[in-house]
Amino acid sequence: MASKNEPRAPRLSPLELHDLVVNDDAFFGPGETYDGQRFEQTSFDEADLSSTDFLDCELNRPTLNNTELRGVRFRGTVVNDSFAPIMKGARTSWRDTEITAPRWGSAELYDSSWQSVRIDGGKIDFLNLRTAKITDLQISDAIIGELDLGGATVTRMSLKNCRIGTLDLQQAKLKDLDLRSTDFRILNGIGSMSGVVIDDYQLSLLAPFMAAHLGVTIA
Repeated sequence: MASKNEPRAPRLSPLELHDLVVNDDAFFGPGETYDGQRFEQTSFDEADLSSTDFLDCELNRPTLNNTELRGVRFRGTVVNDSFAPIMKGARTSWRDTEITAPRWGSAELYDSSWQSVRIDGGKIDFLNLRTAKITDLQISDAIIGELDLGGATVTRMSLKNCRIGTLDLQQAKLKDLDLRSTDFRILNGIGSMSGVVIDDYQLSLLAPFMAAHLGVTIA
């Protein structure tokens, strides 16, 4: 039986894709809908995909540098080995989606929505999820230079075996944010940690920051 203090894990739906059609289109414009399609090594660089829908699709090794992704909706979609030095994805929506081995530089995903999503592996320099709405998100085995959850609303999010340089939780609303097994060097927003689950080792590392926040002097 699980401990009453055990956090609720993200609820992740299994994803199965069948009978996908390969998309060879060389032009991509805003507001399109792609349903049941596979994209192989597609360059979306500099394209305007704003308000586009990807439904039950598979994107293998896409490049998304400076692609306008504002308002894009991903549903039941797999994104493998994506590359984006600059990712412009404000107000994107991700649902029942799997992202594997992303290589993102500055990922501007603020005001975005996440529901039942896995991010597995990869390296992200700056993951900006400020003011995002997150329900059931699992990030595992990833290296993240800075993860900004400032002002975000988070329910059931797990970071497994990740390495994070700076974690920003300022003014976030958190329920069942599981940080156990993840290393981070700097944490901003110590006063917004209600709803976070950490292990004993992490508690020892955070003790000086907690003391400073409370005005406690350790002599």
